[in-house]
Amino acid sequence: MVASTKLEMASPEPKGLVPFTRESLELMKQHIAKKHNEEQRKDLKPNTDLEVGKELPLVYGNLPQGMVSEPLEDVDPYYKNKNTFIVLNKKRTIFRFSATWCTFSPFSVTRRTTIKILVHPFFRLFILISVLIDCMFMPMTELPKWGPALQNTLLGIYTFEILIKLIARGIWVEPFYFFGDPWNWLDFSVTLFEHVTRYLPLNFIPIFRITRNLRILKIIPLNQGLKSFVGILTHCLKKLTGVIILTLFFLSVFSLIGMGLFMGNLKHKCLRWPQENETVTLHNRTENPYYIRETENFYYLEGEIYALLCGNRTDAGQCPEGYVCVKAGTNPDYGFTNFDSFGWALLALFRLMTQDYPEALYQLILYASGKVYMIFFVVISFWFAFYIASLFLGILAMSCEEEKQKAAEKAEKTEPQFQQTLKELQEGDKAAETKTTQIEMKKRSPTSMITSFNMLDDSTATVRHEEELKKSRKRRPLCLYRFVKTLLIWNCSPCWLKLKEFIHMIIMDPFTDLVLTICIILNVCFLALECYPMSEETTSVLSIGNLIFIGIFTAEMILKIIAMHPYGYFQVGWNIFDSLIVFHGLAELYLANVSGMAFLKIFRVLRIFKLGKYWPTFRILMLILSNSLVALKGLVLLLFTFMFFSAVVGLKLFGRSYKECVCNIDKDCQLPHWHMHDFFHSFLNVLRILCGEWIETLWDCLKVAGQFGCLPFYMMVILIGNLLIIYLFLALVSSFSSYKAPTTEENGEEQNLQRAMARIKKGINYMFPKISCKKQNISKETMDNVNNVYVRENISDPTLSDLSNTQDFFKDKEKSSGTEKNTMTENESQSLIPSPSVSETVPIASGESDIENLDNKEIQSKSGDGSSKEKVKQSSSSECSTVDIAISEEETVCEHEKPKQLKNGYRRRSSPGQISGESKKGRIWQNIRKTCRKIVENGCFKCFIGLVTLLSTGALAFEDIYIDQRKTIKILLEYADMIFTYIFILEMLLKWMAYGFKAYFTDSWYKLDFMVVIVFCLSLIGKSREEFKPLTSVKFLRALRVLSQFERMKVVVRALIKTTLPALNVFLVCLMIWLAFSIIGVYLFAGTFYECIDPTSGERFPISEVMNKSQCESLVFNESMQWENAKLNFDNVGNGFLSLLQVATFNGWITIMNSAVDSTGVNKQPNFEDNIYMSYYFISFIVIGLFLPLSMLIGVIIANFNKHKIKQGGSNIFITVKQKRQYHALRGLLHEDSQKTIRRPRNKFQRFMFDLVTSQVFNVFIMVLICFQAMTIMIQSDEQSSEMDTALYWITLFLVMVYTGECVLKFISFRCNYFTMGWNIFDFMVVIFSVTGLFLPLMVGYYLVPPSVVQLILLSRIIHILRPGKGPKVFRDLLLPLMLSFPALLNISLLIFLVMFVYAIFGMYNFAYVKKEFGINDVANFETFGSSMLCLFQVTIFAGWDGMLNAIFNSKWSDCDPDKINPGTQVRGDCGNPFVGIIYFVSYIFISWMIIVNMYIIAVMEFLNIASKKKAKTLSEDDFKKFFQVWKRFDPDRTQYIDSSKLSDLAAALDPPLFMAKPNKGQLVAMDLPMAAGDRIHCLDILLALTKRVMGTDVRMEKVISEMESGFALANPFKIMYEPITTTLKRKQEAVSATIIQRAYKNYRLRQNDKNTSDIHMIDDDKEVQATTENAYFDKAEEKLTIQSQI
Repeated sequence: MVASTKLEMASPEPKGLVPFTRESLELMKQHIAKKHNEEQRKDLKPNTDLEVGKELPLVYGNLPQGMVSEPLEDVDPYYKNKNTFIVLNKKRTIFRFSATWCTFSPFSVTRRTTIKILVHPFFRLFILISVLIDCMFMPMTELPKWGPALQNTLLGIYTFEILIKLIARGIWVEPFYFFGDPWNWLDFSVTLFEHVTRYLPLNFIPIFRITRNLRILKIIPLNQGLKSFVGILTHCLKKLTGVIILTLFFLSVFSLIGMGLFMGNLKHKCLRWPQENETVTLHNRTENPYYIRETENFYYLEGEIYALLCGNRTDAGQCPEGYVCVKAGTNPDYGFTNFDSFGWALLALFRLMTQDYPEALYQLILYASGKVYMIFFVVISFWFAFYIASLFLGILAMSCEEEKQKAAEKAEKTEPQFQQTLKELQEGDKAAETKTTQIEMKKRSPTSMITSFNMLDDSTATVRHEEELKKSRKRRPLCLYRFVKTLLIWNCSPCWLKLKEFIHMIIMDPFTDLVLTICIILNVCFLALECYPMSEETTSVLSIGNLIFIGIFTAEMILKIIAMHPYGYFQVGWNIFDSLIVFHGLAELYLANVSGMAFLKIFRVLRIFKLGKYWPTFRILMLILSNSLVALKGLVLLLFTFMFFSAVVGLKLFGRSYKECVCNIDKDCQLPHWHMHDFFHSFLNVLRILCGEWIETLWDCLKVAGQFGCLPFYMMVILIGNLLIIYLFLALVSSFSSYKAPTTEENGEEQNLQRAMARIKKGINYMFPKISCKKQNISKETMDNVNNVYVRENISDPTLSDLSNTQDFFKDKEKSSGTEKNTMTENESQSLIPSPSVSETVPIASGESDIENLDNKEIQSKSGDGSSKEKVKQSSSSECSTVDIAISEEETVCEHEKPKQLKNGYRRRSSPGQISGESKKGRIWQNIRKTCRKIVENGCFKCFIGLVTLLSTGALAFEDIYIDQRKTIKILLEYADMIFTYIFILEMLLKWMAYGFKAYFTDSWYKLDFMVVIVFCLSLIGKSREEFKPLTSVKFLRALRVLSQFERMKVVVRALIKTTLPALNVFLVCLMIWLAFSIIGVYLFAGTFYECIDPTSGERFPISEVMNKSQCESLVFNESMQWENAKLNFDNVGNGFLSLLQVATFNGWITIMNSAVDSTGVNKQPNFEDNIYMSYYFISFIVIGLFLPLSMLIGVIIANFNKHKIKQGGSNIFITVKQKRQYHALRGLLHEDSQKTIRRPRNKFQRFMFDLVTSQVFNVFIMVLICFQAMTIMIQSDEQSSEMDTALYWITLFLVMVYTGECVLKFISFRCNYFTMGWNIFDFMVVIFSVTGLFLPLMVGYYLVPPSVVQLILLSRIIHILRPGKGPKVFRDLLLPLMLSFPALLNISLLIFLVMFVYAIFGMYNFAYVKKEFGINDVANFETFGSSMLCLFQVTIFAGWDGMLNAIFNSKWSDCDPDKINPGTQVRGDCGNPFVGIIYFVSYIFISWMIIVNMYIIAVMEFLNIASKKKAKTLSEDDFKKFFQVWKRFDPDRTQYIDSSKLSDLAAALDPPLFMAKPNKGQLVAMDLPMAAGDRIHCLDILLALTKRVMGTDVRMEKVISEMESGFALANPFKIMYEPITTTLKRKQEAVSATIIQRAYKNYRLRQNDKNTSDIHMIDDDKEVQATTENAYFDKAEEKLTIQSQI
């Protein structure tokens, strides 16, 4: 506050406050009257510091008491001519009012009184308290007796507020009037409806009571922070308009495609049909139409409530024997899941886009239509959802960055003023002291004397006020000094001081901190050992351990208090945290036997966060998080307000319906877990919707309340709620994206840890010198320097010390001595990835390296002198090797002379001895290695190995459960494995010969190849002998060889390592938070998820029959009944982590949450919602354990992405060098005009046709027909009438004829050029397929070619809307980032496919025979490669993996049969392996998440890249191309000249940043453009002038101009250039001069004219009028010219 006060004092030349009087109003009216005759400034905007609701800056002086709540002249220059005045309250808050006479005069006593009431701070506080009280009573379903009286009182308060505002502001709809504010409209409407409900019939009351809930939103205008964020989000919505339209367009198109493909298919069910040996009675029953309607005749799977779907395709679901597939019954999910009409299809597509329970929908479709349609769902659920999410994230990220840049620019502008103010205040301290008396005298003077010198008085008073504060702060310690010294500072006696020094030496020793850190880690381990059930010995050990740790932490606190004094101890925040933990531990021990105090055990998890004291990453992240949340507190409050509002609206709309119609959704007429009958459940339902789980609760809502209210309510919550959440998430990510790795600025504890580790390492090196990684001849001085460097450089995080090596130490030593230049940037030194100049010195072959062929020559070029070369030679051998490879001086000279002929592999030998180049054997050996090198580096050899790699990988897909039944394929695969093995072994031997063992095994990709060869060999050994058969299960690793064979894969893997590996520390912080929640879950829910299940019904026994475990086991009528536990539980920390992962991915979390809510205690039967408030645990985890850590992790990944992108010169790190060139070519292609110019035909008829088909009217007509055809599909529905079918057939025939005619006309007009355009070819193919689709059914029947096929083919032409130049420009701008990021996305997609392939093969080997239940069924299973890929696709979009894992959990005799015979194979059993399944799914989720996050980062960063280039004052090649495209329209003959009259239109037709909006003639004249004969201007002169206007006086300007001129000369070498004869400015000056001369001459003639003749008088009068008009025009032009010249 002090800083802002000082800053405001430095503002230049502020004016004092002036009372608003009648003279002020008259003066304002005079200014408005003169407004049309004066030139106004175009760039004048409202001052952001003087907006309504902000405090008046102190530069305007003190606010006298007489000016409080009184009308004052507006201090903002923008409003000088706006008929406004301001009013300030005691807090200097600005209120702006209109000065017109809509209700009362500004000088009316009534209006002034209401203004005083309105601006008083107590009035706003009173209204805010009233709204909060109203909000407290809104969620109540039953009000107390005095509730109606309270509602009437609140209604009276709101009515009084509206009357006050109406009188104070006036009744009008312009700004600063009552109805000029939308929030006032809201208040007026809600209050009016509340008054109306008093007189309406009862049946209308619920409708108007819903509007009363809008009163909650009144909190927003009462809080300035909320109001500002609402304005920001409204601005974001305007930017999102194009994205919303494009999303609706794609959703509509895909919905129409879904209708054409799946209409009516979800009604296909398996119906029981009589066989030959059945009775005639059943045959007669099938003829009855009611037989099909009987649901008991359908086939149901065990545990399913809906009948099994089927299809007539071979790859669709098949019915069991005795059943046939018929179209009967209703659609699944209460009939709401279908594609039978456009509305339901749109809902299904919206569900797929938001990825809510998508696995259920597409499994239903695959059952009913066939697995081939999985392609449709892959496109929708993955690519379409990814693209739309990227659009929204990109636009919102741009808005977030804009707000960030505005804040940064404001800080930059105010920083110099702030520094200057501080300097002035320091210099003015003495002057302020001398003026104290003057200040006191002036404060006693009348208020009218103050306004003349406010600036000086304010600054002086501020200085004096600060001095008084300093004095008071100095006086306070003096008063308390003796008390503090006596009680909190212990300096009693010399003996005590010696004891204190001794304890200080011990407690502050580095090894003490190391021991304490180890104790904290051990305590965390003890906390993680809690489980259920737990033996008495384990319980005793944990209890003793808890006592020991409490004692250690207590001793630490006591010793630190003795060493630091209590006063010094409690000055440190971490010490306060440690003391709280100690007090909690002691309190827990004291209250251990008190009932109801067991919850204190939960707070033990706070001990985990003691590690933050020694962990700089944790401290930095928490600091960033706290600062971000403080800055975003308004947005957080806005989100909570919206959730509260949605919960109340849901309660009022559907609460009664849930109670009255509960039997529609539950057969026992009991409310489910998720409903909206009360406020708490309604709030939980809103939270579930915002988490992405909304479709199931929507079905329930539709059943109980209907479509009219449920769909709008759910769409409102989903869209607005997700907008708030995404913006908050992006704001947090933007904060964490500025994260930097911790540097050497750490506190004492962190330095102590590093000192202790350095001492231990030094001792180990001293005791065991031979096994250390250092040279034997290192001096003691060097070792000390190394240790100092270790403490200084690697003091931050464990990962840094892990990645450090000896070579870094020597490099730092050489840097400090000045023997080597510093080649690392600041960012590189902070990176967790080793610098290439340090670690990438491995000798490998050219073209095979993943480090872009670093050799000795390249390394020497990066080094400062020859010493670095020697260092590289030393690093050629293993760092831990005791043998030094001696390199002769002669060989060094040879290497220096022939760097191009010899590769790395020959300069560094793999054997210790050196091969003589003169001996014959040496030459033979060298020739052999050269030959091997030529072979392995040959392009054909690489292509052959790549082909073999793909074949060997693809062969794995055939080894499914049916391989034993396909003998021929099995034999071929066995021989192929042998051939592949021999080929790869041969390749490995050739590379060994070419590069040597050392070079081969120091390259990571060659290590991967070697591992794959070992896998091949193991698989062959496993096939040879039965006891080695398990070795064949590692065959899935063969696919990893693809990584080393394709450069695109290498680039992506390298980039992922660069972006994610440095985030390992942040990941550990997130893991620590999860550990805390997992331990809390164990304390809360361990052993409480057990339940007694009725085996006959599969449902839980009610608590009235079974209350605990003993009663369940005592039931006699079923011996196999068990006390069963939930498969996902919190019985130990491991299970807790897995359960939290399901909550984090929102898969299976509803089941876990319901189990927690129903839990009653250990060994007790659960009861429905007995522990309902355990929901807060999961809400806390979603916010603290998921939302915040996710923003941290993604923010740090983005920071690493940007850092490495900058290192590579701003290019994308996920594309190869070749793709970078393609990227620039694609960028230029997208900016070019896609429509090729075709010459107009000479033939008259063809020319007429050409003009017709190229006219805008014709294109609009075709687009209207395309949209009409889409609307004809929208109105279709399943089981529509035959008349509708006939009408649609004729409409389709008409459209086909029109499109055919269009193709014929274009073919006649364009001739052979017709097929040179891709869009014409596309239209031609549509016509061909449409005509074929119309006539083919006449030959083969409609069964093979349904009518919807032709409609979908015609619908494909709707893509013309996205055509550049034809459709809306906003679509092109939104598609551009996706197209530019397509190469990188393609590379990442290939890696995703490879990962899916590897995991699919692994799943086939391990889970192929798992029992089909839960998430594994006939469609999603691991029996074949296709089904495995389908399962992995589900997991990739985080859908349905919980069900598959539950099926794999079947490992007991009660859940599966380990001896089950699987036909066609020798494998027995259908049990799963839970341990392998957990590792399988968890590892795949993390890998796929990491890859997909980087996909989103690439797309969003492309948005930001394009936006930053648009805002930057620079021009690219694309901007020049756009300029020449526009130039073609104004210069069709390509003369390079245009007339000066067209210059204004040309500038207005350009795209930004060259664009100049009209009126622009004055600006163009001021550019002083050269003009040739005929007032023509050359294109290069115009382009140069516009470029100068954009870039200004930039240093790069001269270079850009020279490049443009040279490029233009090369492109147009034969063009005739005309010498300019004048310029636009000179021509304007000539015109102005001529005008002046003409005016003078006309005035002279008028004075000399005879005034006697009336006719002459009339003529003269006309001339005078004309001259006056022209004079005014030229005066205005001259003034504009003067202004532009000044600019």
